[in-house]
Amino acid sequence: MRPVSILWFERLFLLSLALVLVNSVVQYDAFLAQIRSEPALSAMGSGDGFAIGVIAISLLIPAILWYFIARRASIAAKWMLVALTVFGLPFVNFDPATAWNPARLTSLVVTGLQLAAIVLLFRADARAWMNRTEDDHAAP
Repeated sequence: MRPVSILWFERLFLLSLALVLVNSVVQYDAFLAQIRSEPALSAMGSGDGFAIGVIAISLLIPAILWYFIARRASIAAKWMLVALTVFGLPFVNFDPATAWNPARLTSLVVTGLQLAAIVLLFRADARAWMNRTEDDHAAP
């Protein structure tokens, strides 16, 4: 049985990924225009396929980490998620002047949800569950 902290990690993290997906759909045209306007990005590709690929990869990597953390109790995946989150924090726009922009607001909410989810991984029940042996996780 997974502990409460892991269940809440899963809920918050999956909610954040759902918000990213919704935001990607809503902001798709703006994202595509941004890709086409920046020479470094347009050199890699400027069509719909490239944009969809970027969105898919940006959702697939966290989804894989979620699976290994919440379902397989992977400590390595936990630390990869922590590292990716810490690495991404400087790129979050915390400017209060643009905070009410729907895309920026969604980004801040997603960041908050992900940080809250990650904090849950460091609670005692989550740590104890993740530190069990492989045989303990296989038991029904």
